[in-house]
Amino acid sequence: MESLYAKVEKGISKYVIFSGDPWRVETVAKNLENVEHVAFAREFNTYTGYYKGVKITASSTGIGSPSAAIAMEEMYSNGMEVAVRMGTVMALEDDMLGKFIIPVAAMREEGTSSTYVPLSYPAAADLELLNCMNKTVKQFGKEYVNGINCTMDGFYSQMKESRLSKERQTDINATFQRLKKLNISGIDMESSCILTLASLMKIRGCVVTITTVLENLKDELRGEDRVAAEDLLCRVVLEGIYQFDKEGFNNE
Repeated sequence: MESLYAKVEKGISKYVIFSGDPWRVETVAKNLENVEHVAFAREFNTYTGYYKGVKITASSTGIGSPSAAIAMEEMYSNGMEVAVRMGTVMALEDDMLGKFIIPVAAMREEGTSSTYVPLSYPAAADLELLNCMNKTVKQFGKEYVNGINCTMDGFYSQMKESRLSKERQTDINATFQRLKKLNISGIDMESSCILTLASLMKIRGCVVTITTVLENLKDELRGEDRVAAEDLLCRVVLEGIYQFDKEGFNNE
């Protein structure tokens, strides 16, 4: 496969935001100045611009860890030093809708990271970057939790009932009950892979998510509430990266 970014090395910042949704990247781009549309290939929609003078790249990964790993590899090849997954999450507590989950680590129940390292290898966030994001959420007057997320591959086989899961008598609720006993905060499909690769690459990495759905989609943010939550998420991550750069952290 030809590199998705082979011809645009100069268009990538050391700060990279990863979003699953290609169209959420458009929201990020609207908050940037001097924006360059770097590329849009398959699920990878990429912009680079400036937020308060700090050069930032935002790229989509699509759904799941395999494509997230491709995006991480491509961006690392082009100079990425800080990686922030900016996404939505399915929370396991009923009072979490609209609140942030900024996990300190993630359970690696997706398959992609296991092609890099054994299961005993942790998927952990960079604490200085994570704490900077915590402070930024507080500055916006919002609530967050620092817990442990679980990253999985099977949306309809593990997270939400479907016609097929019902026909096969798959107990989707067993997923939630098992994870609740482990005090897991939320479930997604990319975080553990991104955190694992960030550690292997010796770069700063963290995950900033906002809760848009509850377990088995028994409740969710809809309409303008969902739009407002995702807009807030974009602004928080951009400001968090600005504050991180302002505080002078580096990769040494």
